[in-house]
Amino acid sequence: MSVKLRLAITGKTHQRSYRIVAQDTKSKRDGSFLEILGSLDSKKTLQNVKKERVDFWISKGAKPTMAVAKILKI
Repeated sequence: MSVKLRLAITGKTHQRSYRIVAQDTKSKRDGSFLEILGSLDSKKTLQNVKKERVDFWISKGAKPTMAVAKILKI
């Protein structure tokens, strides 16, 4: 099983918010996930990112997508 760190879309149509999740590569974008690692609101501001868990998943071989990698650099 290969894992990616992805953005999952939540919220209303014109008030989108995003979750940073650890997810199996074969599941859908908003499908089942392994763990919620953080969130972004509609203004693209980070909220409560779990750095320890992000480092854990990366150490286990999870690869962040390009969008998540940009967000984690901030």
